[in-house]
Amino acid sequence: MPSKFQKTFFKTANNYYKITVIDNGIGFSTEHSDKIFEVFQRLHQKSEYSGTGIGLAICKKIVENHHGFIYATSEVGKGSAFIFYLPA
Repeated sequence: MPSKFQKTFFKTANNYYKITVIDNGIGFSTEHSDKIFEVFQRLHQKSEYSGTGIGLAICKKIVENHHGFIYATSEVGKGSAFIFYLPA
């Protein structure tokens, strides 16, 4: 498991499922990797890209309600990976 998982998450189970969703979209700078999970936080103007800024906040809430952990990695112009762990 990545070090971010070990440092910021209190494990409640011995085993976890790791699920990764990868896209080839616009990506984002890694300095924004925590900001994107906040409600109504957008990295671009609505005129540039559609969306409300709540989708990833909902994902985070669902994962946390199941005692899991979610984070994202990305590279501008190359897409993103959204990784979450759920107790087995």
